[in-house]
Amino acid sequence: MNKIYSIGIGPGGKEYMTAQALEALNKSDVVIGYKFYIQLVADLIADKEVFDTGMKKEQKRSREAFRLAQMGKTVAVISSGDSGVYGMASLLWEMKGKENYDTEVEVIPGISAMMAAAAKMGAPLGHDFCSVSMSDLLTPWETIEKRIKAAAKGDFITAVYNPKSNERFWQLARLREVFLQYRSADTPVGIARQVGREEESYTTTTLGALDISVVDMFTIVIIGNSQSYIYNDKVVTPRGYYSGKKESTQKIGRQIMNESFRTILQSLDADKYSPEHLWVALHAVHTTADFSVADLLEVSDGIVEKLNNAFYSGKPPVIVTDVNMVTRGIRKALVQKLGIEVKCYLDDERTEALAAEKGITRTQAGIRIAVQEHPDALYAFGNAPTALIELVKFIRKGTANPIGVIGAPVGFVNVRESKWQLKHGCSQTPHIIVSGRKGGSNLAATIINAALSWSDLKNMNPGEGL
Repeated sequence: MNKIYSIGIGPGGKEYMTAQALEALNKSDVVIGYKFYIQLVADLIADKEVFDTGMKKEQKRSREAFRLAQMGKTVAVISSGDSGVYGMASLLWEMKGKENYDTEVEVIPGISAMMAAAAKMGAPLGHDFCSVSMSDLLTPWETIEKRIKAAAKGDFITAVYNPKSNERFWQLARLREVFLQYRSADTPVGIARQVGREEESYTTTTLGALDISVVDMFTIVIIGNSQSYIYNDKVVTPRGYYSGKKESTQKIGRQIMNESFRTILQSLDADKYSPEHLWVALHAVHTTADFSVADLLEVSDGIVEKLNNAFYSGKPPVIVTDVNMVTRGIRKALVQKLGIEVKCYLDDERTEALAAEKGITRTQAGIRIAVQEHPDALYAFGNAPTALIELVKFIRKGTANPIGVIGAPVGFVNVRESKWQLKHGCSQTPHIIVSGRKGGSNLAATIINAALSWSDLKNMNPGEGL
């Protein structure tokens, strides 16, 4: 017939063999396989011609399969589990193409060892998963470790094939070490040995407590993801159908911001920041999608809490901005609720007249008027360095005593200098600065929003007023 069946016979017992696999075996004249696998189906192929080999003879078995098929015989090449999962199917197809055999190859699927093991362990493969083989006979360890890191970092449930042998005694320990860089030590782990065979056994443990000594080459190890848990000695990975959560009553904008903050936290080294700095950084990164902003922030000790207390005191300070764009980014509903007045003098008639009279910018003129009317306001700069420099002059003269200054002008001319003047010339004035040339109206506004919502930090539930 000039045909080869690549058959997956399942992990062990005949109950794991599919009807299609049995039918293909019955149709075959010759059965080829690794000696141990041939023994597993010996009573099913008693009337067949058999060609078996020891380990590491895959090419020899494949070449013999094509030789016999070319003679007109129907050949079954068997693999444990599924022949397409670390089995013979890929080699047969590769050899067919590279050596131009006209023999028909048909792959007969089987139940893989990880599927059979997972069924015994409970339901560990309930979400996205992958498999990794620890065998470095054909794959360099550097490549294997790269895949291990990707699986661990990506939070994939991971089935580990060929975890250990007499010669491969350290690889599984290294995998565990890598996974612990990204996963909790409490991550559930299922260990299945001799799946589908008389000696089969199953153990549930955790990544931190995983005992490498109980694992051998006949073992499948399945590591859960961050959502997996142990229930009645079984490993369960929820798909999400039953979360046990009440439907959120929050507005969609706040839900999105909550999820964004959780995502940002995964990429920030939160431990190196004070709580106030972290809270402002989360808002700043959320607004800009620029993680570098977190390290550009300079946050005076206690300023965020001080501003928050003042905003909720019943007699909140006025907020003065250099340009209208800053006022538009501050949460309108919340400032109205708290009775906070937000002012920008840029379009005030007096500003235009003063600018023309003194030969200064309108933003400078606006600050001169603002200081006369609200010397103790919160001043926020997101655009004009000249306006910030103007305020610094009044602070140093003692005619302005702001409750705080947000220094986030953006650009190339006098931008850094304006921030240096605030930092070094008004060190006693509470401030939040976006150092360097970066900044902008959106950043100035979001820093104010961070102060407005400081009390949300405890429950990490940002978005008040959205």
